[in-house]
Amino acid sequence: MFAQLKLVNIDNLKFHEDINPSRLSKLQAQISTDGHIKTPIIVDKKNMVILDGHHRFNCCKNLGLKKIPCVLVDYLEDSEIKVSSRKKNFKITKKIVIAAGINGFLFPHKTTRHSLPYKFKNLFIPLTNLQ
Repeated sequence: MFAQLKLVNIDNLKFHEDINPSRLSKLQAQISTDGHIKTPIIVDKKNMVILDGHHRFNCCKNLGLKKIPCVLVDYLEDSEIKVSSRKKNFKITKKIVIAAGINGFLFPHKTTRHSLPYKFKNLFIPLTNLQ
């Protein structure tokens, strides 16, 4: 298990899930009010596909930020990272998630569920550091 916390150029990231506009609006208001990021997003370091944090990513993008705090993981190789589907009729594997991100195929929001051994919460990264 290896994870690295790093500020990543937001334009380098790919996503595999759509977002809920209502959730995005509320989260964006919270992040704007707080003025900082508390939780990084989780990203596959090889393909730069977002695994967890699609709403936070979109908030940062909408706020015009250039960078976002990411935990970079070796998704396909790390056996401690698990993925499953939250929805019936969706077969989800790590390879399917990566392919969706690379090809721009978006699953409906909250389709995938990742179990991650990484705990990087309660950060304090000012939005001014991400411009």
